[in-house]
Amino acid sequence: MFEAVESPYRVPFDGSFQRRAMPTAPPEDAPGKKKARKRLDGLIEELDDLQRILYAHDRHAVLLIFQAMDAAGKDGTIRAVMSGVNPAGCQVFSFKQPSKEELDHDFLWRTTRCLPEQGRIGIFNRSYYEEVLVVRVHPEYLKAQRVPELGPLEELWNQRFESIAEHEKHLARNGTVILKFWLNVSREEQRQRFLSRIDEPEKHWKFSEGDVREREHWDDYMLAYEEALATTSKPWAPWYAIPADDKPYMRMCVAEILVQSLARLGLHYPVVDEEAKARFGEMRRLLERDI
Repeated sequence: MFEAVESPYRVPFDGSFQRRAMPTAPPEDAPGKKKARKRLDGLIEELDDLQRILYAHDRHAVLLIFQAMDAAGKDGTIRAVMSGVNPAGCQVFSFKQPSKEELDHDFLWRTTRCLPEQGRIGIFNRSYYEEVLVVRVHPEYLKAQRVPELGPLEELWNQRFESIAEHEKHLARNGTVILKFWLNVSREEQRQRFLSRIDEPEKHWKFSEGDVREREHWDDYMLAYEEALATTSKPWAPWYAIPADDKPYMRMCVAEILVQSLARLGLHYPVVDEEAKARFGEMRRLLERDI
């Protein structure tokens, strides 16, 4: 079963994660924006090669989960990191407010339908973790879910953590590589990005009054993220708390973790057996005569 690559941003597996210990900005010795972009370009080329082999090897699926506060850069990171990947081997799903059909099923149903097949990379822009994040901050949403025998809320969150951990372990046992990224943006940086959406006409479409109002619940969200990451970061389904105040650095870090994770899978192109090889000569003769 896959084991997580090392990173200074990897969330510990022993439940000791503390959000305040994780930076939102790059370290002092981090490459500048220009160097980070150049490094990302190189990683995208590596990722393109690895994805081609992943697709041909057809033994593993890859699931990338992105969670973050609004304006942290989920969409841009997905777009930048995956820009060189063949679309035939990649799929992206965004999960927002659940539909009536989705509310009539258990909370893992709508994402389970979208899991990647072997040989493909699946990306979840938000995910089932919303059920222990936004729903935890806004427990009034549980009314629409019609949870049977709803008891103490703390017990419900623990049950959902348990369900998520079991779900991810099952996927990992069956060949899915799970990488989870929390784009850790600071409250001040989020404020500046919201202001830019007001000030710059080409960003007006991104602006939402609701996103600004959610800032009132910042501390509640941080507590929810802290417990979710601490409880569900496992060797087979690690969380990475990536500094998100600097977008080029953030994207470079995500790409590095993804490339290193794929590289350690031992992927290779399928080997043609001797019987098939023996027929190559015959097929060549047929093709060469077909002029």
